[in-house]
Amino acid sequence: MNHADRRLTPARPDLAADHLRGMIESPRYVAGERQIVFDGSADLRRAPVPDAPLETEALHGEIFTVYDRDDEGWSWGQLERDGYVGFMPSKALTGDIAAPTHRVSVLRSFLYGGPSIKLPPMAALSLGSRVTIIGWKEPFAITHRGHYIIADHLVAVDHVERDFVAVAERFLGIPYYWGGKTSLGLDCSGLMQASLNAAGIPAPRDTDMQESMLGAPLAWPDDFSTLERGDLIFWKGHVGVMRDATELVHASGHQMLVVCEPLRHAVDRILAKGAGPVTSIRRLPALSAQ
Repeated sequence: MNHADRRLTPARPDLAADHLRGMIESPRYVAGERQIVFDGSADLRRAPVPDAPLETEALHGEIFTVYDRDDEGWSWGQLERDGYVGFMPSKALTGDIAAPTHRVSVLRSFLYGGPSIKLPPMAALSLGSRVTIIGWKEPFAITHRGHYIIADHLVAVDHVERDFVAVAERFLGIPYYWGGKTSLGLDCSGLMQASLNAAGIPAPRDTDMQESMLGAPLAWPDDFSTLERGDLIFWKGHVGVMRDATELVHASGHQMLVVCEPLRHAVDRILAKGAGPVTSIRRLPALSAQ
């Protein structure tokens, strides 16, 4: 247990997921129950209190395996997509799971209770949210729960964006929000995860995981001449993506926005603030092959 990454390991001193039996000692093992995020998004927190650190956000349609529930309205479990573990409000979840057919392809779209944009929205769904569509009533698509969403805001669930950098660029001007990954606010690794996922590239949640798992390392180019669109630039605790040979797109904690700025400016500023130099540059083979 001491060597397991708490972010990705569904184990606590009092219980552990059943699939960890034989790997982690626990007084109790639980098989878990698959639930789906029903709210527009749901906070995943480190502890079962509203002001606990935000680990990440789960989007509408994400699967969350619940291993424990308390009487205060919290469920403890693990997200299926990126493996993150934490506490989520139980009211954000439902057992009404249906295979998704479509996902939201715009920054944000509204879910309505009927076929009218004049109705008050039931929820706001961010880019990457998944829905199950069973019918159409122009200009709406109808979900299996009888809700309505603008059809032009959806793509097939297996649709792959050709350029994940273009997806990241859609978030320009969105506020920086630690732990966020929606169009209301997101952090640097959330921006990369959302953009890469839209392009069909699985991505872990945090910068250290992304740096160790994504792409192949490149040598540091003093004049940036060898950098390409899509190259990932890593610092300790930070990541951005090159728009071209000189411009970086990233969710900046300095500007508190998703911005595009010269890489050299970002490198010099981050170093001057004492956050350290660039730790690696990584290139994704999938982008080069397109």
